[in-house]
Amino acid sequence: MNSIHFKSIPNSFNHPNHNSNLYPLHKIISFGYPLNSFPKLSSFSFKSFDFSVSTRASIPRPVSGVYLEKPDDKIDDKDDDKINDTAQLKLLRLKLKEIGIDCGSCRPGQTYGLHCPMCNDGDSGEKKLALFIADDGNAATWNCFRAKCGWKGKTQASAGVKSTYNSMNKLTRVKKIKEITERELKLEPLCHDLFEYFAERMISKETLLRNAVMQRRYENKIAIAFTYRRKGELINCKYRDLAKHFWQESDTEKILYGLDDIEGARDVIIVEGEMDKLAMEEAGFRNCVSVPDGAPQKVSSKDVPSQEEDIKYQYLWNCKEYLEKASRIILATDGDGPGQALAEELARRLGRERCWRVTWPRKNENEHFKDANEVLMFMGPTVLRGVIESAELYPIKGLFSFKNYLSEIDAYYHQTLGTEIGISTGWKAMDDLYNVVPGELTVVTGVPNSGKSEWIDALLCNLNQSNGWKFALCSMENKVREHARKLLEKRMKKPFFNVRYGQSVERMSEEELEIGKKWLSDTFHLIRCENDCLPSINWVLGLAKAAVLRHGVNGLVIDPYNELDHQRPPNQTETEYVSQMLTSIKRFAQHHSCHVWFVAHPRQLQQWTGKPPNLYDISGSAHFINKCDNGIVIHRNRDPEAGALDLVQRV
Repeated sequence: MNSIHFKSIPNSFNHPNHNSNLYPLHKIISFGYPLNSFPKLSSFSFKSFDFSVSTRASIPRPVSGVYLEKPDDKIDDKDDDKINDTAQLKLLRLKLKEIGIDCGSCRPGQTYGLHCPMCNDGDSGEKKLALFIADDGNAATWNCFRAKCGWKGKTQASAGVKSTYNSMNKLTRVKKIKEITERELKLEPLCHDLFEYFAERMISKETLLRNAVMQRRYENKIAIAFTYRRKGELINCKYRDLAKHFWQESDTEKILYGLDDIEGARDVIIVEGEMDKLAMEEAGFRNCVSVPDGAPQKVSSKDVPSQEEDIKYQYLWNCKEYLEKASRIILATDGDGPGQALAEELARRLGRERCWRVTWPRKNENEHFKDANEVLMFMGPTVLRGVIESAELYPIKGLFSFKNYLSEIDAYYHQTLGTEIGISTGWKAMDDLYNVVPGELTVVTGVPNSGKSEWIDALLCNLNQSNGWKFALCSMENKVREHARKLLEKRMKKPFFNVRYGQSVERMSEEELEIGKKWLSDTFHLIRCENDCLPSINWVLGLAKAAVLRHGVNGLVIDPYNELDHQRPPNQTETEYVSQMLTSIKRFAQHHSCHVWFVAHPRQLQQWTGKPPNLYDISGSAHFINKCDNGIVIHRNRDPEAGALDLVQRV
């Protein structure tokens, strides 16, 4: 920590990529078929072969979009404001938000298509929840048109919520798990044409047979059947057509695909789809499982629910005894947004401390490969194996390695940023004592009328002129017009008025004033509390953050400390409060690479002899000197017998 004492200046104005046109190692067979709306029962033929595939007729076609009950109704701005201000409508929205329905600014008398919190919009991500708000804004009804969800309910602003969700949960918990067999499902070995299809995806016949991949016919139509087994026993079966439509047997237990392959394994790989599980085996990894239900659209903002309520990830609980023995779990989910959301949801439940993650290699300058099977097809099993072997530790918030900062350390060593050892204040006499470093905190003190604010203003002008810095000013003791005058005089090096302190220097012209006003607007951004309340430090730092992000400011001035609101909890001492406050300021400075100047007055000095104070004299706590990076004392001589008045000196 640097500490400098010097006398104040006078109140003066004289201061390796791959080609994007990629092909798999073997040619891909293309099939021709019409894309009928899934999940209605439909068929399509493979022109190259003599068989067809069907989807399953099990759920009705969902409804999507936004529906307006009164499309011709026009609500002007005034009427809209009245609706938004209705107390019962606000209460209704709050109640809907509590059960997970974010209706935003939905208006009464209309129906909206929204995100369903129960099914997270399924695999498609389409908003299927229809919400209708009554004309008076006092009641709402909703219905999710995803057949696998079907959540519906109603509520009033002043009444309880009636929903099918609780009854659905109870039924789910007590329903009888259906037992299935290959014979009952009419499963049969894969035909030659499907072996050929898998071969084009680099999946061998041996891998398919070992994983008991089969097929199922619907009349003369065929679907691939992935059999989910535990200790060799068939637990569930998931079907896929070649248009990538998936469906499963209903009322069966949810488990991981390939579960028997991780029994007793210390290292476990988890992928997003069955094809990726098979691809991993081609790369030499049998200790791999796939999730049965795909990926969510985004990470849930709620805490991980209990085992009974964690319906979507019930398969993890059902396979707990297999997973809890693993010391390392490699998450090799898809590289898209939902895939990364799935990785986070898995890590939350399995424990981030034992999770690792993969980064799929680049396909070209703008894209990465999406999943394991794509890497296998285009790059081969050796590359896929290398990707898994180079998996990195899953990030844990707040826990890092120096490896995460190597580029920053190199830049610091080579001084490529130009600010590593600080920026000159513009006064050569000070350069050996003090330089302005981004991300540091400088505490400035001095007895009243010593020129603390004047010195900081001159410093800001120097930094702007030499390095183009911009600043946020929280200067509560200055009127805006008076502060503007002081800054303009330092910038233009001319007096604002024809007054005696200007001596013989001509007043700045109107043209110079216009130039100066533009400079003020481009360089400084004001943080001011427009009412009688004192601002808190958190309020100031919140606006300073906005100034950094919106205007790119490099420095923040808080002047002075005693003009802030310092209310603290009854059980907190002033020393503890000051420590917490300065920690918040330092974190802001470091996080945003923004230098902060914090002006704090010394406490009432008893029997003051005219000597300069030090940072231990600041009212409140010794933490002002303990926690700052730099300490500066501004002082001017008040005794004519001790030397010249208002002369800048190094002490």
